[in-house]
Amino acid sequence: MNQPHRRRFLQATGAGLATAWMPTVIPARAFGAADRIRTGHIGVRNQGTNNLKELLKNKNVDVAAVCDVDSEVLAKAAKLVEDTTKTAPRTYKDFRALLDDNVVDAVVITTPDHWHAIPMIDACEAGKDVYCEKPLSLFVTEGRAMVEAARKYNRVVQTGTQQRSDKRFRQAVEIVRSGLLGKIQQIRVGIPGVNFTGPAVADSTPPANLDYDFWLGPAPKKPYNEKHVHYLFRFFWDYSGGQMTNFGAHHLDIVQWALKMDDSGPLEVEGRARYNKDNWYEVPEWFEVTYTYPGVKVIAGNDQPPGGVYFEGTQGNLYVTRSKIECENNPAVLKAEISESNRVTVSDNHFQNWIDCVKSRAKPIADVEIGHRSATVCHLGNIAIRTGKKLVWDSEREVIPGDDQANAMLTRPYREPWKLERNI
Repeated sequence: MNQPHRRRFLQATGAGLATAWMPTVIPARAFGAADRIRTGHIGVRNQGTNNLKELLKNKNVDVAAVCDVDSEVLAKAAKLVEDTTKTAPRTYKDFRALLDDNVVDAVVITTPDHWHAIPMIDACEAGKDVYCEKPLSLFVTEGRAMVEAARKYNRVVQTGTQQRSDKRFRQAVEIVRSGLLGKIQQIRVGIPGVNFTGPAVADSTPPANLDYDFWLGPAPKKPYNEKHVHYLFRFFWDYSGGQMTNFGAHHLDIVQWALKMDDSGPLEVEGRARYNKDNWYEVPEWFEVTYTYPGVKVIAGNDQPPGGVYFEGTQGNLYVTRSKIECENNPAVLKAEISESNRVTVSDNHFQNWIDCVKSRAKPIADVEIGHRSATVCHLGNIAIRTGKKLVWDSEREVIPGDDQANAMLTRPYREPWKLERNI
């Protein structure tokens, strides 16, 4: 493994000290049929807890380590593991120390969005496979760097867009690809509104249990505010992209899949939005984004059919959510035979698909390139909203030709000493 820059940083700062004893362990790098994969979990609050519980149920996995910058969250996660397995996991505040622990084979990253890229890239460099929550990235060039790292170090990286492992969405994608709805004329994507718990509050002193500077990491230095962290981080541009990157990362991913655009994206993007009159948060209170794909318009926003994707074809309209799939004017398509050429990969458990691929070294159903492309669709929607411009997207070069303002928003600076590794 080539990881001297990360090790030097640990040594220079004195960071990354484990809060659990670390014996010398030989890593399990060659997996056989009976081998169990030892996971480390970076970020264990909210969805991080849900992911931890899922893998604690997996018979192919041993949860070996947990990591969080909030000591109370970390302690609860460690107790959950110990209560479930009767074995205490190693505990860390600094993800870099977890990555230096040879007992860990693979990592699950469930941090705020601005903390996805650096741990994922470092994990690949450390020779560990990765499950990273959606949206894969905070901005477009970050996502491309993540793909580069996965490919350079030959790592299996699954994006947490678990609808790819849902039978309803899989059936919808196969129906669309089979042409059973005729020509798709328009796709509408329902994205929920902001669920910020207002009103806003004044900045304050961080609680003693939270290492707030580490929580900020590569984001700009700003005072602590209790309504800018934990779940509510997603409504501030420094850390996330609102419901567009939260639920849009799921539903627009299904659009990309159905249109066979996993390695591409839209041709044009334009949007409009309305903001909270009291400035409780930064992302739009309401928005609508229109994407132009070859021969198809995709409209994503708060006023569309809720909770899923609505395909409008010349021979039927198909509506799919996490709880139902229906074709209001051509229900026979739901029982139609799908030709082998239009079938997609079958996965009924997103984590199991990742674990299987860690062992086989195949690409998972939501490979890092797919996660990057789907997140890019969301980022472009936000850029169109924020600039008020109609954007032209060159998906091959990943640029917005002729628009310096919009192109500048494809990337962001990191706060020192954090750096984005590119072309590694």
